[in-house]
Amino acid sequence: MQGVSDHSFDLTLSVFGAMFAPKPFDVAKEMVRVTRPGGRIVMGNWIPNDPSSFVSQLLKISSSFTPPPPEGFVSPMTWGVDTHITERFGQAGVPKEKISLVKDTYSFISPDKSPTDVIELFRRFYGPTMNAFEAAQKTGKVEELHKQLSELATAQNKSTDRGTSIPATFLRVTVRL
Repeated sequence: MQGVSDHSFDLTLSVFGAMFAPKPFDVAKEMVRVTRPGGRIVMGNWIPNDPSSFVSQLLKISSSFTPPPPEGFVSPMTWGVDTHITERFGQAGVPKEKISLVKDTYSFISPDKSPTDVIELFRRFYGPTMNAFEAAQKTGKVEELHKQLSELATAQNKSTDRGTSIPATFLRVTVRL
């Protein structure tokens, strides 16, 4: 957050964003730095290896089509693990009792798009899925990836009409300064 003065915000919010930055300890430190004493930091982070969570399963499938990450890579999904969060904010000076972690649900809702159409949106606009399709293109496995993701979206779709409503569990992090 270069160019942002210390203690600039009452609320610092990141919903499925900061978790993808490459240096998680720096992210926590910067979020604390720009938030005023008495303010809050709120994050929404995907939870890893959650069999009931759409995004966790989408990322698991997508990663099976991509090459392994480079050495030293820190998975953004570690932001969905309690101990990692308390350690990161702890090193930024926040005591554990000031950190609240609650599982919550975000729903991908599109009344006029099928689950397969929603996967096409992920293919075009969601970085991890875009990368998986790019890698699958190189190996000739685009149809297989598309099939697996479409089956996942269809299986988790809760809509009773022609649209899509897919719940996705995430970890809501609230840090009080």
